[in-house]
Amino acid sequence: MTMRLLQGPLSSNGFTLEDSPDRLGWLVPSDPTGSIEVLWEQYKSQGYLWLKGLLDREAVLAFRRFYFTAFQSTGLLKPGTDPVEGIYSNGEVDQIAAHKIAVEAVRWPEFEQFCLSEPIVKFYEAFFGGDIYLHKRKIIRHTKPADPNCTGGHYDLIYLRAGTDRLCSSWIPLGDTPVEMGGLIYLEGSDALGRKLEAEFSAKNGNLSPEERISAYNQNMKTGWISEDLPSLAHMVNGRWLMADYEAGDMVIHSPYTIHASTVNHDPRNRLRLSTDIRFQRLDDKIDPRWINDWSPDDKL
Repeated sequence: MTMRLLQGPLSSNGFTLEDSPDRLGWLVPSDPTGSIEVLWEQYKSQGYLWLKGLLDREAVLAFRRFYFTAFQSTGLLKPGTDPVEGIYSNGEVDQIAAHKIAVEAVRWPEFEQFCLSEPIVKFYEAFFGGDIYLHKRKIIRHTKPADPNCTGGHYDLIYLRAGTDRLCSSWIPLGDTPVEMGGLIYLEGSDALGRKLEAEFSAKNGNLSPEERISAYNQNMKTGWISEDLPSLAHMVNGRWLMADYEAGDMVIHSPYTIHASTVNHDPRNRLRLSTDIRFQRLDDKIDPRWINDWSPDDKL
């Protein structure tokens, strides 16, 4: 894809990504109607698939409206605006009420139905070639404009070590999410780096207790992130961070070893970014027991 002119610099946790063809690039879209064999080859070579238009756009927007409607009484949204737009109020928010709704949202039957919608289930059944399991621990989050706190560079197996590594993470933008809104970015070709780092951590963790060995916060890692300094990660591998103008209906899947992160939401329309992280694996593979419960703020993952 041809790099378009960005509306401003991309930043994450205080670091500005280098806007050059050597350090920034674009995700390669994949056709979800293509053959599974072709998609698997793309997935293995890239570490991700950006499945364009897999989901029904109107169904995605309907859930976005449902989600933000639940927050209307908290002060999160600009008064008089349509909840589907997710326009941030820039005012005082009832944090206690908003937090309560966020915790409840992962347990909504409407959210479960969305995560198990027919296009997603059919894709994964074909992709894995058998019965599938959706991890009960599912994450849905909204991000305010200009919030400086971003997800640092990491790969997901750090948090899933007690189960199989034959799994996929799905990141679904719940609404149109151009680059400036700070959607996920991926370190190009990083599946191999993630595997190397995990092998090194496993060797270091050999003398730890079983509980510490699977933790993302043991003495050999300190945090679950590889680094907050995304520019340095790109220089370390002499590679690029790949970005995308996501649209409602897209779904990105990535391997548990692919390194990814997020950037600050600098949406010129002051919209809240909304997305969900869900994970699938084969039903007959080992399941990390920490992921069989709903997400909660104190689950230490």
